[in-house]
Amino acid sequence: MLNGKPKVPDRKEVLYNIKFFLLLNLGLIFTAAGIAVFKTPNHLAFGGTSGLSIILSTLFPRLNVGGAMWIVNAVLVILGIIFLNIKSMGWTVYSSFALSFYVSLCERLFPLDSPLTEERFLEFCFAVILPAIGSAIVFNIGASTGGTDILAMILSRHTSLEIGKSLLISDLGIVLAAALLYGAETGLYCILGMILKCTVVDSAVESLNLRKVCTVISSKPEAVKEFIVKRLRRTATEQQAHGVYSSSAEQVLMTVLTRREAAMLRNFIRKEDPGAFITIVNSSEIIGKGFRSV
Repeated sequence: MLNGKPKVPDRKEVLYNIKFFLLLNLGLIFTAAGIAVFKTPNHLAFGGTSGLSIILSTLFPRLNVGGAMWIVNAVLVILGIIFLNIKSMGWTVYSSFALSFYVSLCERLFPLDSPLTEERFLEFCFAVILPAIGSAIVFNIGASTGGTDILAMILSRHTSLEIGKSLLISDLGIVLAAALLYGAETGLYCILGMILKCTVVDSAVESLNLRKVCTVISSKPEAVKEFIVKRLRRTATEQQAHGVYSSSAEQVLMTVLTRREAAMLRNFIRKEDPGAFITIVNSSEIIGKGFRSV
């Protein structure tokens, strides 16, 4: 509120909110597709609300996975409102119900009474990869897919239990129930999926944020600086250095670029100054202007 008038969000803030909302829903759609098309027909209950919903849909045949997720997520949201407050849950409430909606939509659009293919391992791979990509997109913008995240917040606030261990125990319980219901082979796939999903999510998040840290020592530093600033529209840090072997003064340029920009810079330097020294290092976390905000 400014001088009695409500604050009008600026254009950047509006664009940021639109991008956030679109990416959140994109991630939830990827997750829902993995659940409805690959997890459910193969009874791959890795844990979480989707795993519990797969088991509930088997125990109660009139209930599909999407319907079970609505019930489970509604219960978790009610518990969150009771033990937390709706403001502290933020987008988690939306994510919980939006994911349930997208799973129900996928089940309506692509009804599957049996697995899509006869290749069980191929189906397992997509059951891991699609939700992992979806979760990575959602986690990367600072949101969550809901569900058991609400339980984690309740446990962290009201108990001394370690969240990771308590959620691991609940996932193991779901996996054991899947093994009893669907057999040892499915149970082993579920255990493997539970182990792999965290690794794949971490790898996907790193890939989304991957940037190239380029360090350049060139005899034509002005040309390199001009290319970085005018062609790539980036900036760089310049340092004065001293060559140990040559005993000569050198200019060291350091810049952070995308994969494509790093390739363009490398090709430019190879053409302009073949004797230049270049190091290019991967970085999965760049925070600052032009990249990710704090």
